[in-house]
Amino acid sequence: MPKNYLRPVLLQLDFLQFQPKLRLSKSGEKTFVFDPIRRKEVALIPEELLRQLVILYLLEVKNYPASRIRVEAGFTLNGIQKRSDIIVFDADIKPWLLVECKSPKVALAQSAFEQAARYNLQWQAPFLAVTNGLATFCCALDFGKQGFEYLADFPDYFD
Repeated sequence: MPKNYLRPVLLQLDFLQFQPKLRLSKSGEKTFVFDPIRRKEVALIPEELLRQLVILYLLEVKNYPASRIRVEAGFTLNGIQKRSDIIVFDADIKPWLLVECKSPKVALAQSAFEQAARYNLQWQAPFLAVTNGLATFCCALDFGKQGFEYLADFPDYFD
């Protein structure tokens, strides 16, 4: 097993620093945010706010190419339609990083990690992250050894 198998590493990320960069609009009582990946306005709910802040982190700090990011990518799991929050693809357009975002009101319990792992059975991305904005964890997965190693940040992207 990789050395950090049993020691979770809580990432020290401040997603809120990107809040001023969000493009917000109102329609009646509803607030919307412009999603630069989907290129459309979406309703601003707590999970969507976090998803947009994470996207800005990936684009501006980690320099991930926008063309390699998909938001709410659909797939079928046990006959049920599901959606992954953020999928980043590598240069060969293979899933590379799966990010699951939870509302800040939702504690990151074992169930959140299990959901992300179930979703990744479909994608087989070598990197997996789970965040609620207050806590963020990211792992490098070793499918051959059926293990993982916690990372101190999201992985660097290389073309």
